[in-house]
Amino acid sequence: MADLLVRNVSDELRENLAARADKAGHSVSDEIKSILQQEVGEVWKKLDLTGMSALEALRSIMKADSEEEAAAYIEIMEEIEAERKRDFGRPVEGFE
Repeated sequence: MADLLVRNVSDELRENLAARADKAGHSVSDEIKSILQQEVGEVWKKLDLTGMSALEALRSIMKADSEEEAAAYIEIMEEIEAERKRDFGRPVEGFE
């Protein structure tokens, strides 16, 4: 499992999370994990990524504020996809 560090949390937010966790009988950490799981799950339910490549999925998820920003996102994602395809099947050095 990985760790996640959130910086600059206000005292008020920390207290609200602690109160919510206490009410639910959870630790603050478990309460935050529960909130994240629920919220991320809701976002994924709204997205229909079935049958999409990683590039297509990223395009549908990322929202750009301008045409230039969208073009920059697409360019970056296309470079990543091209590199991924180039590396596919290449043996890893020192791996036996």
